[in-house]
Amino acid sequence: MPAPGSPAAWLPLVPSDYSAVDRIAQAIHVDLFERSEVLFDKVAHFPQGCRKLTREGEILGYAIAHPWFLNEIPELDAFLPKRADPPDCLFIHDVAVLPEARGLGAAEAFVALLRPLAAARGVRYLACVSVYGTDRLWSRFGFTEVTPPGVAAQTLKYGPTAKYMAALATS
Repeated sequence: MPAPGSPAAWLPLVPSDYSAVDRIAQAIHVDLFERSEVLFDKVAHFPQGCRKLTREGEILGYAIAHPWFLNEIPELDAFLPKRADPPDCLFIHDVAVLPEARGLGAAEAFVALLRPLAAARGVRYLACVSVYGTDRLWSRFGFTEVTPPGVAAQTLKYGPTAKYMAALATS
């Protein structure tokens, strides 16, 4: 196990990391199961938005974000559909961090990585579904709960604490 005081870093996620990501996903998201092939299809869709959290060579978390559409939630455990209209946000599909790496500012650092990616793609928003009561965490980075028509029904598969949240990509 890495030393508690050593820094953690978000590095690009590559296929050789998938078994560690799958292990972390199964440990963190017991009630939000997603097949590995679906999860890694999202990585293939937008690899520049997907990272692993490492400390001293050990993978302690992962994050997946991809272009999407504001006020729409991708269906859980489903491949992303092909669409002709241009995305208007980066959707943070998942930030999963093992307990021993929590409190290191991982979510904040990941959001900071996404902001220039959003600007480069010309999208103005970041969005996510907060689960497990993490809405207070996301609000620290400028996210607010939004409830456009139809979104409440879309969050049901994400669990009873799920909240759809969005933020301007520019801080």
